[in-house]
Amino acid sequence: MSHTITVRELKNRMDKGDKVFLLDVREPHEYSLAKIEGSVLIPLGELPTSLEKLDQGAEIVALCKMGMRSADAVMFLLQQGFSNVKNLVGGIDAWSVEIDQSVPRY
Repeated sequence: MSHTITVRELKNRMDKGDKVFLLDVREPHEYSLAKIEGSVLIPLGELPTSLEKLDQGAEIVALCKMGMRSADAVMFLLQQGFSNVKNLVGGIDAWSVEIDQSVPRY
């Protein structure tokens, strides 16, 4: 099973109304600059103490600026028993370029 999703795949899924939990693992100052509507901020460093905020049965798409921290988050969540987690390839930067130019790049 692939643990990645492209911004186009995510946008298509969201447009269809699929229920996807968007987990933003960036820092609060980054989230205040740019975010995908509906995403939930849990900085990567707080993830180990915030697992109760996540539904193990939900499909979780983790994102950060470029896709590196969210890849770490996906690996961590898989180790914690979450099975349906994906990393947003290219992060919010790719979202800004390919999907929604109103989301600022930083």
